Amino acid sequence: MHLCIPLTCILAAYCYFLGGVIILSTKISRYDIISQQEKQLRYTIREGEKKSPWIKSQLSKAGLTANDIKTREDLQKMPFTTKQDLRDNYPFGLLACPLEDVVRFHASSGTTGKSTVVYYTQEDINTWAGLMARVLKTTGLTNKDTMQIIYTYGFFTGGFGFHYGAERLGISVIPSGAGNSKKQLEIMKDFKTTSFTSTPSYALHLAEVADEMGVDPEKDLSLRQGVFGAEPWTEKIRERIEQAFDIDAYDNYGLSELCGPGVACECEEKNGMHFWEDYFILEVIDPDTGEVLQDGEKGELVFTPLWRQAMPLIRYRTGDISRIMDDECTCSLPFKKIERITGRSDDMLIIKGVNIFPSQIEEVISQHPEFRGHYQIIVEKEGAMDGLTICMEVTENLFSGNLKDLLQVQKELENSMRSTFFISSKIKLVEEGAIPRSMGKAKRVIDNRRNKK
Repeated sequence: MHLCIPLTCILAAYCYFLGGVIILSTKISRYDIISQQEKQLRYTIREGEKKSPWIKSQLSKAGLTANDIKTREDLQKMPFTTKQDLRDNYPFGLLACPLEDVVRFHASSGTTGKSTVVYYTQEDINTWAGLMARVLKTTGLTNKDTMQIIYTYGFFTGGFGFHYGAERLGISVIPSGAGNSKKQLEIMKDFKTTSFTSTPSYALHLAEVADEMGVDPEKDLSLRQGVFGAEPWTEKIRERIEQAFDIDAYDNYGLSELCGPGVACECEEKNGMHFWEDYFILEVIDPDTGEVLQDGEKGELVFTPLWRQAMPLIRYRTGDISRIMDDECTCSLPFKKIERITGRSDDMLIIKGVNIFPSQIEEVISQHPEFRGHYQIIVEKEGAMDGLTICMEVTENLFSGNLKDLLQVQKELENSMRSTFFISSKIKLVEEGAIPRSMGKAKRVIDNRRNKK
């Protein structure tokens, strides 16, 4: 049985166990972590060559055998695995165990083509639950907490990941699912919820509904913490969520192809997300050339999971843009950190020759006090040139005041965009509630150039 129990022998003096997954409580050497990574990598490649037709074909494509992959550096001899590879192998092409050993399937929506399917054995599920327990423990939750999970329960991995991780840690779970915001707030009040998880954009929407209902989070609710993810968000959005609910808000990272949530999270320092190096090898590459970058350089994240039974992957290109931070954390965790996700390589906008991520635009507009946290970016052709329009919700009182005030805010924002990106843009100020809300990931970008023939 392929059971990954990382660092158990080497680090027993430094660890305590939490449901089969180790929570590290002090610093350990980089040598020990890397040695264990490479030991588990060799095992993963050997098992993959025997059991996974996909990994065997990848080795063959590179003219390699499992014996040629012994170190982290040797991984660079292997080709990348991409989302398109998962689609091309739909539904069972990446399976590395008998179908009867699979206890769970998750999949993407497949709105732009074939779904990407992920398989789990029971041991995979157990490990995933333990990784999520580690996430929640790292963000300060305990078995005295109650967590309300405001994600869709279905093919999307988020709801199940938080659910199993919270139960593993002994947290009381409220599986309220997505939507029905007024009911969500009633549940929070009645069940004395101390923590909740959702997308950051939905948390902002929930704060608006609370205000409409006359719910004062500080007086009427028992919240103290929230864990958010599934979409990029800025420090300013974190501040708004924390102020709105009087909580500490933490970022976490994961994606379905690796397991779902549970790959990395912030500690209580809130300065970068620790990624679990005893379960994943991370490379950062130049998205254009595939060259592996040094720590501190920003690029595309590439993960090799070291524990998957049903669906082992080697060098999976996530499309997510970040960097490995080269500064040490003041907390006791021994694992390196990644910076908050900037965006996805395929989400990058090229406007008049300038490369811009939506999160960078959010960073600029969120500096203005009139910004209410919701916006939409519209890109379209204006003759032969690209036109950029930013629709931004602003405080209601701006529309009941002097027209000059609106024009002043609009001008300031246009100047901010121009001075930051050296391109012109149109700022369209709209009232609160004008931009459609989403129960899941917010649709921030409408690129009409893709639809224009």
